[in-house]
Amino acid sequence: MPVTSIIIVSFNARADLERCLESLHGAPPATPHEILVVDNASTDGSAAAARRWPGATVIDAGANVGFARANNLGIRASRGANLLLLNSDTIVPAGAIDRLVAELEQNPDVAVVGPRLVDGSGGAELSFGGMIGPLNELRQKRRARSAAVDQLTRRRQYPDWVSGACLLVRRADAEAVGGLDERYFMYAEDVDFCAAIRARGRRILFVPDVEVVHLRGRSAASAPAATRDAYRRSQLAFYEKHHPGWAPLLRLYLRFRGEI
Repeated sequence: MPVTSIIIVSFNARADLERCLESLHGAPPATPHEILVVDNASTDGSAAAARRWPGATVIDAGANVGFARANNLGIRASRGANLLLLNSDTIVPAGAIDRLVAELEQNPDVAVVGPRLVDGSGGAELSFGGMIGPLNELRQKRRARSAAVDQLTRRRQYPDWVSGACLLVRRADAEAVGGLDERYFMYAEDVDFCAAIRARGRRILFVPDVEVVHLRGRSAASAPAATRDAYRRSQLAFYEKHHPGWAPLLRLYLRFRGEI
């Protein structure tokens, strides 16, 4: 029985997916694990490529169902006590997953653990933050563009959320909140997921001494208009759920900008 189920959602990212799987097979976690690839009806041969990797189970979503719903498909098909939601555009160094699992085992009050995410040249990504809101969104964007990101990501802390690009969660906690909210096609689902878990009195942990490479933005770059639309739809859904008083103002602003 696997201790950890690694769930990778893929959509037309064959090269990234194969690179991710290569990192997992080249230096596999010591903890018993399984790998599930949920393919969102890719047309670039991603599913066939993933099936060639020993031990990888491929789930055909049947359509591009989005990130949240595809992850839920993987969660329902998995067996591990822990669930690692992992982007296809990540590269996982040796020992990283084992160290994340160890953090869960050593901290029973922690439900979710996220590592320090870095790009291909080692530059840090601001992959955690405070709950999304009008002021926090602006603050997060300013911090993400600042020269201080490297130092901000060097401190162990308990933020409101960590990035779904590499997010380890106990199955019990994931199931207690009903998985990811499928109203989010792409973006904000990780913040919402962590918020639901925190509402049950559980903690989110960011650990800077575990690093995972995230080659972010590659899928978005292939379809920028669709990606922008998906972001705005998720942003609106998030505000309607968590900040209903602000949602009409956000909708008016986006209409003024011609973005919805």
